Amino acid sequence: MVALAKSADLPFARMRRMRAKNLARSLKTLALLGACAPLAYGQSAGTQTAPYLVDASQISSGNTAWMMTATAFVLLMTLPGLALFYGGMVRKKNLLSTMAQSFAIACLVTVLWVVVGYSLAFTEDSPWLGGLSRFALDGMFYANNGQISVSHLAPSIPESVYMMFQLMFAIITPALITGAFAERIKFSSMLLFMTLWTLAVYVPMAHWVWSPDGWLASLGVLDFAGGTVVHINAGVTGLACVIMLGERKGYGTEPIFPHNLALTITGAALLWVGWFGFNAGSALAADGRAGLAFANTHCAAATAALTWMAIEWAARGKVSVLGIASGAVAGLVAVTPAAGFVGIGAALVIGVAASLACFGAVVGLKAWLGYDDSLDAFGIHAVGGIVGSLLTGVFATVTIGGVEGSITAQLIGIGACAAYSLVVSLILLMLISVTFGLRVSEEAEAAGLDVSTHGESVE
Repeated sequence: MVALAKSADLPFARMRRMRAKNLARSLKTLALLGACAPLAYGQSAGTQTAPYLVDASQISSGNTAWMMTATAFVLLMTLPGLALFYGGMVRKKNLLSTMAQSFAIACLVTVLWVVVGYSLAFTEDSPWLGGLSRFALDGMFYANNGQISVSHLAPSIPESVYMMFQLMFAIITPALITGAFAERIKFSSMLLFMTLWTLAVYVPMAHWVWSPDGWLASLGVLDFAGGTVVHINAGVTGLACVIMLGERKGYGTEPIFPHNLALTITGAALLWVGWFGFNAGSALAADGRAGLAFANTHCAAATAALTWMAIEWAARGKVSVLGIASGAVAGLVAVTPAAGFVGIGAALVIGVAASLACFGAVVGLKAWLGYDDSLDAFGIHAVGGIVGSLLTGVFATVTIGGVEGSITAQLIGIGACAAYSLVVSLILLMLISVTFGLRVSEEAEAAGLDVSTHGESVE
């Protein structure tokens, strides 16, 4: 009888325990909301316009794991991907200096970003620039009471992870620029220019396009992962550098060939793999949008590489290794603004269009205008970014990506980015030129920057 009584009472005991747990959970939630309210910048749930605190249990472990992986992939694009890609295309006497530029930029931009860049780019203050609420990452923490700060732009992952993910974009953008002025810039002047450029050009551009209160974002400009902010921005700045630095000694009169295309194709392969983090990671979650961006990225790169191969085969009767790598990178660049907004069919079209346009810029436009864009930063990144941004306006639809594309808005974004980056970059370069000088001496250039700048060489 006792056993039967205990058995009959079991459901009621379970119900009492559940009620007690629910009450405790409710009280804990109310206490947490009360604790967070002063630190959430006065915003109510669901309408956040600044970083705020949440209970650690609200963080998605799956999204966080994916975003940390994606962050590492994007760093892989610069170190070692871009360093090898660019390093193989220069002459042997400039290999170390070219790779050192990517490495040094990664270190420099990291410090700038955590001190002030992230705050100015990704907090809301005005349509033109963010505020200083995250100066030196103030307020970004994991407290002992179980609360953790998140960005209002990525509420399911820790703010530290979101900050790091965006840092990798801030690193690779100036690193891309180095391909335009390879083999002739002073290392000290390069570091100074990249410091000023990151704060005066990249940070405002990121805010304009990727912050909800940015003026280009408000106009409906679409840039899923950096076609405007990264590639057009870097490519046009590269053109400004070419204008100010002039051509390399012997350009057009002496043969200047890549010294090791094995490094270049290896770097291109690493860029391709890293680009999955670049584009799919920009979904900021491990979800269907990330899967769509992942597929679009690969398909566009493959189609662009095949298209470049076909063009070379038809024009020259041979397919070059450099051409295959260049075509793949062109496709990756062009699909970047569209990756999460379009279907795979559109990605294939973008890949074809990117190769046609970038091949024309690298082979035709550069020869016609006579500028020495050493490693085709403008021809691949600016031109590819423009093509991709325009086609995002053509192919983006609500049924696929949740937003409607507008060619008019995309043209405004392209024009604003190109004009701002060109003008401000030229001003910064002029200031450095008249104060510290931009270019190495003829003797240093002839000897190679590895020896003349770093006192080292590859034998």
